[in-house]
Amino acid sequence: MNTPLAERIRPKSLEDYISQQHLVGPEGALTSQIRSGVLSSMILWGPPGTGKTTLASIIANQSGRPFYQLSAVDSGVAAVRQVIEQAKKSDTLFSAKNPILFIDEIHRFSKSQQDSLLGAVEKGWVTLIGATTENPSFEVIPALLSRCQVYILNPFSKNDLEQLLKRAVAEDVVLAQKKIKLKETEAMLRLSGGDARKLLNILELIVLSEEKKLVTITNDLVLQKVQKNTVLYDKTGEQHYDIVSAFIKSIRGSDPNAAVYWLARMIEGGEDVKFIARRLVILASEDIGNANPTALVLANNTFQAVTTIGYPESRIILSQCTIYLATSPKSNASYIAINEAQKKVQETGDLSVPLSIRNAPTKLMKELGYGKEYAYAHNYEGNFTPHEFLPEEIKASTFYVPGNNPKENAIKNYLKTLWGAKYDY
Repeated sequence: MNTPLAERIRPKSLEDYISQQHLVGPEGALTSQIRSGVLSSMILWGPPGTGKTTLASIIANQSGRPFYQLSAVDSGVAAVRQVIEQAKKSDTLFSAKNPILFIDEIHRFSKSQQDSLLGAVEKGWVTLIGATTENPSFEVIPALLSRCQVYILNPFSKNDLEQLLKRAVAEDVVLAQKKIKLKETEAMLRLSGGDARKLLNILELIVLSEEKKLVTITNDLVLQKVQKNTVLYDKTGEQHYDIVSAFIKSIRGSDPNAAVYWLARMIEGGEDVKFIARRLVILASEDIGNANPTALVLANNTFQAVTTIGYPESRIILSQCTIYLATSPKSNASYIAINEAQKKVQETGDLSVPLSIRNAPTKLMKELGYGKEYAYAHNYEGNFTPHEFLPEEIKASTFYVPGNNPKENAIKNYLKTLWGAKYDY
């Protein structure tokens, strides 16, 4: 079997690595680690085809370390332990250059499989490099995640992908058997969805399917050669992101018919049930919030339920939750409030906590005024008395503005009753 083009031209050094300058450029977060060979365990998180495996290989090559590679798709606990035992026997085990264990698609490892890595990472038997397309906060167990740095790989830009095409045409020995002219690249870029591996597969398919020695790549030729209807839903590519975007926007736009349609597209495409449920939990807070607080409760229960049940029955639960969220009143007031509050923190830095609301567990702290003049709300009628809780410098700031819906209008009236003009929206 011929080696795929993406493998044939895989970069071997940082100098040949395209994109991710925030990680491997002159001031990149990983550059000094790679050049010095002093590495911490890490998780590389990014969309498919953005160079995670390639970067792991380059790190191993340039740091001169033994390199062990596993795929979470077909490796179990026994395979992990076998590799760790091999790593422990390495001559470099007790040096600064311990072996690297690269695990592709680490998000597919179960909790027990991830647990089996903890000891080796903690004791320095291996330096772990995990690659994932899913948010590691959800898919990597906290104990392992706390021992790793997370680095985000960005989708390739148009310039990156065009540079990759030119390199393939100029350097690959198989493609060199023909004369290739890249007249138009837009169709290839669009069909690849930003996935470099898919882009190179498309290029190779087109070139090798042409009998002529001169191959002029045009958009028409690409569309003619590539079967556009072969993939209705690619859960690791562009369709994955486009369809979930349509799903979320349909719910946000209160259209249950459209929302259920896009849900069905994801289900029929084999999308991870937990991925869909997580998006519903996020949406319940970001787009509905206190307009209907029950939405978050239902979404969270949906996540728990489908995690336990799985397909095919979980489709019914997802449908119920989707329709409930689509038909709920909407408010992004909580989302805006935390954005504004974080922005204020970034602008003003670490402002002092007012003395009256500081904790005073010691006599000295009490003598310094900690907790002095604090008004305990439950000592007052209605369990409320006005008090200033913000730092002096920003005491007039407003972050939360209730949305215009029945529940948040009630919140608005309640706050105005308590605070008067301070919360007069």
